[in-house]
Amino acid sequence: MNQARRDSELIGQAVPRPDAFGKVTGAAMYPADLVRAEMVQLKAVFANRAHARIVSVDTSAASAHPGVLAVFTASDVPYNRFGLIEDDQPLLCDDKVRFVGDRVALIAAETVEAAETAAKLVHVEYEDLPIVSDARAAMESDAPLVHADRENNILGHVRIRKGDVDAAFASADVVVEEEFSTSWQEHAYLQPDAGIAYYEGEKLVVETAGQWLHEDRRQIAKMLQLAEDDVVIRYAKIGGAFGGREDLIVQPLLALATWKLKRPTALVWNREESIVGHQKRHPYFIRSKWAANKDGKIVAAQTELLADGGAYASTSVEVLKGATVGASGTYEIENVATDGYVVYTNNVPCGAFRGFGLPQAHFAAESMVTRLALALGMDPVEIRRRNMYREGSFTATQTALPQGVSALPVLERCVAEMQARFKTNGARAQDDKLRRGVGLASGIKNVGYSFGFPDQATATVELYGEKEIERVVLRIGAAECGQGAHLVMRQVCAATLNVPLDRIELIAEDSRESPNAGSASASRMTFMGGRAVKDAATAALEKFPGNDAKATVQFRPAETTPLEPETGKGFPHFNYGYVSQAVEVEVDTATGLVRVLRIISVHDVGRAINKQQVEGQIEGCLAQAVGYALTENFQCKDGRILTPHFSNYLLPTTLDMPTEVYPVIMELADPNGPFGARGVAEMPLVPFAAAVANAIHAATGAWVTQLPFTPERVLAAIAAAEKAGYELSVP
Repeated sequence: MNQARRDSELIGQAVPRPDAFGKVTGAAMYPADLVRAEMVQLKAVFANRAHARIVSVDTSAASAHPGVLAVFTASDVPYNRFGLIEDDQPLLCDDKVRFVGDRVALIAAETVEAAETAAKLVHVEYEDLPIVSDARAAMESDAPLVHADRENNILGHVRIRKGDVDAAFASADVVVEEEFSTSWQEHAYLQPDAGIAYYEGEKLVVETAGQWLHEDRRQIAKMLQLAEDDVVIRYAKIGGAFGGREDLIVQPLLALATWKLKRPTALVWNREESIVGHQKRHPYFIRSKWAANKDGKIVAAQTELLADGGAYASTSVEVLKGATVGASGTYEIENVATDGYVVYTNNVPCGAFRGFGLPQAHFAAESMVTRLALALGMDPVEIRRRNMYREGSFTATQTALPQGVSALPVLERCVAEMQARFKTNGARAQDDKLRRGVGLASGIKNVGYSFGFPDQATATVELYGEKEIERVVLRIGAAECGQGAHLVMRQVCAATLNVPLDRIELIAEDSRESPNAGSASASRMTFMGGRAVKDAATAALEKFPGNDAKATVQFRPAETTPLEPETGKGFPHFNYGYVSQAVEVEVDTATGLVRVLRIISVHDVGRAINKQQVEGQIEGCLAQAVGYALTENFQCKDGRILTPHFSNYLLPTTLDMPTEVYPVIMELADPNGPFGARGVAEMPLVPFAAAVANAIHAATGAWVTQLPFTPERVLAAIAAAEKAGYELSVP
């Protein structure tokens, strides 16, 4: 069978997931399933204070409780700091606590009951400190410091300057201004945080769920002052991640206890502990001012973004960079001025979440583009068409987009699908109170690491057989978070080698056995990991047949650069994905309730390695997008989380999802991706909230500017529209 035939059988096909049967039957082993009764049970003692100085920690009563083996505090941690980028978070707090989910002690006991009882016996004397719970207040020069070793609470500031926005505003035909705000979002992955740790010979093994084996290993080894080779990270089945497992959560607590006790340990958080204890999507305050001329050309975009980073850095600065660069959307604009800020507060820390700052930025940007169109009396599609990125377009950072710019073809396909599938034309009466409307929005999202951080993925392929390839061992440290990455790696390998899929043996969940392929984040694993696999398979094939038909290949994409501090000039991303969406909503004008009726989500995926998985990624991401736009109202007050349960943090259910969801896949091959593939996992979240906001306006004449669009906020927006003279009784 020739190579082209094998490609056609494997690339693009809906090959069944090898992990599907175990997951639907319950046979698959998630981290909590690994716990055994003979393991030492751990319980973290949370601060439950937003900001306080630790005066003393008395563990005597807890230590004396029957069944307790040890109570660990900050003095037990050799290097008591960790963080993905900046080591600013203590594993166990020593001098003060900065948010309610900080940990001050760790109980190790023979049973869960003993650990839970002992945790309540730890007595911590606190001296309360002023709470910084508002990002705008945190910006003030006299604000209390969350971290006393810093001059202020500003964690990061990103500045972009292109052209002259003041001159453009002065000469423009239309100028629109608005303020927007977004809230936190909980990842709500199915498997709460859990894991086990044990010794395997001289190696400390932590078995849990995460997104980057080798980064987890690096941080844990640093905290315990061990050589990285003495720490092994293994991933059990991962019940979702979405960025929430990029940061260390329970892993270092397990590692510490096993390292100290030399016994297997286990830790399983309940849902409330998980919600309180891990980072969230960043809330943003955004001020926008955009301008256009009568011909529809957008001439200026000025944006100020302020993100609440919470108590610790996590990836906040990187998220801010993405949002700041993406604040002008998918449009080539000659005059851009953007300032992005992220600040420390005493709220829950924020970090990576699907979309990585772009959903917040695009909510504002795509709302502004629609407003410009309506102010000009222009079709919102047409203004996008006239300004959208094309091949060779320059971004706000004054560098040309990487080859493969498909924003406009994606928009045109979305318009065609919308015309074919949607019948609603603006607002129309369903009965006395129901109105329907259609909204459109487009988006752009980087694939891979950015801003000068070196991206790479490494894979090893070993071929066995005499005359033909009988067995293939593929090694790549790629986390399978439910997105189907492991099947994609096997499909790419099998298609490259022209062998059946069942000959590929994948080793991917052990930091000792699998080479570093980077994180399962930034929509990068198919592009980066898949390319490394394809290159390694090609190199191994050149040595076959032979006794050493083995190759290890590291794929590195084009280098990115940091942004210049004053202008933001630079080459921030080596690859992008493009998306356009049309959404039809129904608004109950009596209650403010918004229902999404239909969604069209069009994506250029370069090449769909597994079409069914791509469709599944789009549909699953849209479910998160519906929650972000309409139901998930995560609330904090004075640093305390008011919505720590799924009973008051409302995730969308099947009844909230529309029955008509149309994932549309375009395949305009990426020049660098494996078989032309590019990433897609985050893209559906990027423009969705704006599409819903635009649809609500089409239905009611009301502009909603605060996410999520709760009934109360929608009613208030409708009242404001009526006060401004909008007639709700549209025929």
